[in-house]
Parts: sequence; C-alpha cells; structure tokens
Amino acid sequence: MKHPNILYILVDDLGYGDFSCFNGGLNETPHLDRLMRESLCFSQHYTSSPVCNPSRASLLTGRYPQRTGSIDTLEWRGLERLDLGEVTLADVLQQAGYRTGLIGKWHLGAFDPRYKPERRGFEEAVCFRGGMHDYYDWRLESGDRVVRADGRYLTDYWTDEAIEFLERPRREPFFLHLTYNAPHTPLQAPEEDMAVFADRHELEPAVRTLYAMIRNLDRNIGRLMERLETLGLDENTLVVFSSDNGPQFGAEDGTGCLDRFNCQLHGSKGSTYEGGIRVPAIVRWPAGLGTAPRRDDAFLHMADWFPTLLSLAGVPIPRTLKLDGIDQSSVLRGESGQVNPERCWQWNRYSPKIEYNAAIRDGDWKLVRPYVPEAFEVPDIHWLERSMYEPEYFMENGILTDPPPEVDLPAPPPVELYDLKNDPLEQHDLSTQHPDRVRRLEAKLLAWFEDVCEDLARTKRD
Repeated sequence: MKHPNILYILVDDLGYGDFSCFNGGLNETPHLDRLMRESLCFSQHYTSSPVCNPSRASLLTGRYPQRTGSIDTLEWRGLERLDLGEVTLADVLQQAGYRTGLIGKWHLGAFDPRYKPERRGFEEAVCFRGGMHDYYDWRLESGDRVVRADGRYLTDYWTDEAIEFLERPRREPFFLHLTYNAPHTPLQAPEEDMAVFADRHELEPAVRTLYAMIRNLDRNIGRLMERLETLGLDENTLVVFSSDNGPQFGAEDGTGCLDRFNCQLHGSKGSTYEGGIRVPAIVRWPAGLGTAPRRDDAFLHMADWFPTLLSLAGVPIPRTLKLDGIDQSSVLRGESGQVNPERCWQWNRYSPKIEYNAAIRDGDWKLVRPYVPEAFEVPDIHWLERSMYEPEYFMENGILTDPPPEVDLPAPPPVELYDLKNDPLEQHDLSTQHPDRVRRLEAKLLAWFEDVCEDLARTKRD
C-alpha cells in the first residue's frame, strides 16, 4: 500500500455536545454527523491539557506539554513556545518525503521568527501565530509575507487555503495540519448562519452565536471532504478530526453565558475534569481501516497520535526521541493489544503548580486535584488585545521579561477520586472510601510531575 496522505483537522474549544447527533438537534452539524457515521469514533479520547497550546505541543511531539516548554496560553510572555529542541511530527514526515503544510492557528511561538511553523517541519504555512484572532479583521503570516483580511470569514478562508493545498500539482504523500480556530472566541459568525438561530430564544445569545460559528465550521468540513473525494484523494487519505480541549463555558463579552450541553460531562475548558480534557476523535481512512463505521471505547491520549500516525504511515520513529505517546495503530485497525498507561494532566497560569487543577488516570480510576479560580487569574490580560491586533509591537520590542504578576492562592482543596467505569460523569467522589488508592495515585502524580518538570527546567535554561 502507498504511504497514506494525512489530514489532521484540529478545531478549537469543541466538545462532544456540540455535535447535533449528540445534543438532540440543538444546533446543525450534518457534515460532522455524517463523518462520524462513516468513520471510527473514539468515546474516550483525551487531550494533553485542558487548554489549547499545550495540547497542540503534545500532538506534534508525542510528549507531555510540560516537557516541551509550552505550558500556558500567554504568548506575550512566551509561555506558549514549543522549545526549539523539540522534534515535530512534521519534521519526521518531511524527512520521510511528505509534503507538509500548516493552515490555521499555530500558537506555539507567536513573535520570534525562530518559532514559525516553517522552521518546525512545515514546508508551507499560512496562519496566525497567537492564541485567538478576529474572524473578519485578520492579519496572517505566510513565510515572510503578511496576509491581510480580504472580506472573507476566517473559517471560510482556512478551507479555501486547504483546498488550494490539495489542488496543487500532486506531490504525494502529504501531511496537512488544518487548525481551525472556530469556535473559539471572539464570538463572530456570518449573517446567514446567525439567522438560523435568531429565534432560538431558549438559548443564550452567546450560545446562539457560537452555534452559528459551528454551523459554518461544519459546512466547511463538508466542503473539504467533498473536495477530497472529487480529487480522488479520499480513499488513501487518513483523516483525523479532533478538538484541542473541551468547550469554553462561562460569561463572554457581555453577551451572556456560553454554558451549554456537553453530554453531562463534569467541567469544561480549563479544568482537568472530563469536560475539560475528554474530546471527540473521528478517524477515516478507507484504504487502511475499511469503510465500516465503528465506535471504540479505547483510552487514547493526544500524545499517542505522534507514534500512531507514523506507524500507520510506515515511517520509522526516530530512536533518539523520548516519547510519552504510545503507538495505538493496532487499536485503530481493530486488533487486540491496546496499552493503557497511566496518564496525567496539570494546568494553571504562568508556571505549573501540582497542588491545583491536576489529575491522574490509572485504568478506570481517576484522581483529581480540583482547580481554584485564583489559579486561573491573568492580571496582565490587557496585553491580549495588542497581541491579537498589533503583534508587530512584540516583534519589535520582544516579549515581556519582567516577573509574572503574583496571585494569592488559597490552600489546595481536598483531592477527589472517581471510578470512571461506573461513574463516567464524575458525580461520586470516592476518596474517603479508598484512602490507600488515593495515596498510591497521589504518589504517582507527584513522581510524574517531578519527571516532566525536569525537562521543563531544561527548556527554560536553554
């Protein structure tokens, strides 16, 4: 069999409940629903972090984000940067003869040219390099060229660029990483999509706009998949569709609350409960995985995609790499032999603190160290606006190098323990009933944290 093309579609802040087939028709996602019906779908697919750039770093390296230096979303402090010593999936595939492209959101190095995707294994790219962007007033980069808004809605533009990538004179195989920023804020959608939800007064205004953004995203996914088929690329293109973290909840921009249906999962973006780290994963590759739809309950982690995609592509994994991800290609093929290692998560602002917003899953058991609101505070958030609309400021002056603002943190909350097999929605804390298990899992979580932070300290020294 020829090496497959690889199209990895990563969207931003989308949850299971944002598919109309799961939410009873609250919104409209016919193309995504169809893709799900025709594909392999995972019900226990986990990101590496409850926020975006750490997950993106893990996807592209097969390593926990703390090892890569990409620990927080704040690009004006360089905390999102993927360490220059990391080897990316694009690096390995390019060396194996793949044509590589990045279209969409980057968020792994915003202002320093050394961190551009073109220097991280992608032969070509068109992107914005920060964490969020306006959908109409956009400023993008492609190599040394700046691309300005031309009237197109940004989600439409990304798809146009992806189709152009597919239509260029063939040099196969290709790896295209298409990273839509929808439905991440700011809440902006085309009028034709907004009109569909205009009379849905049972929905918060913010949710109406967000569902309109998802409707537009869905239409673009349909457009892309149709073009793959028209070009005769669909049979031997391995398509993966996923999200970088769970849905954003809470108030946004004075337009109401973004809380919405997410299959009753506990938590949302930012938290290490299931709602923050458990997200959809759809895989389609007719030539390699067949055409029969299948649901799989196997436990997959974002770091697993690096070795798994290389294995499916028949590309050797460099022996020098220290990976956290595990080759799960046998699972995708429907064979036995899945490996279920312990997996850990932790995220808060500025620098990792294991006392807050951390979790470990070992088999069906999950221990959670809950978040506290203070650990999410960003006193210098006023820099976000300049980062989005005036990135030249940081390109000329550099990122902020003063010490991050100090935030007073309360005492850590008590740990919680859940049996996910019998309580997948994390409704019943069993920590008091199983103190020995709590102690064992806490010790493993602390050992993991010390291990990954050794690598994090190295990236900061370098």
